[in-house]
Amino acid sequence: MFIEIDPAGQEPIYLQMRRQIILGIAKGELQNGEQLPSIRQLADELGVNTMTISKVYNLLKEEGYLITDRRRGTVITLPEKITPTFAKHFERELTLLLSEALANGFSKEMIASKTVQLLEPLAERTDLSWE
Repeated sequence: MFIEIDPAGQEPIYLQMRRQIILGIAKGELQNGEQLPSIRQLADELGVNTMTISKVYNLLKEEGYLITDRRRGTVITLPEKITPTFAKHFERELTLLLSEALANGFSKEMIASKTVQLLEPLAERTDLSWE
């Protein structure tokens, strides 16, 4: 698993890692059932505190992206369905992001074009679809 963090970045390390793991799942770089490194192993690999890795893993478990199996360790799992909680979260975050784009001068056309451009490669992953 390849995670790149920016220790000097504005975004906290645990959120950088969360984002990269979710993107890895969406892009097919991380597969359903794939085992992740142990907390200690990943902390050593990235040079971060074990508590940071633990925080990321726990957050992703709460969100339904990871499970811990005593025999297999921490593995990727795909949410079984779109939950009402996630649907609300998605709408809230998308509304904020769209508002920021409009406030920064993006036109509706620019937003629509960029959305299609970014969504297209992700939407090709039919194994992630709930339809």
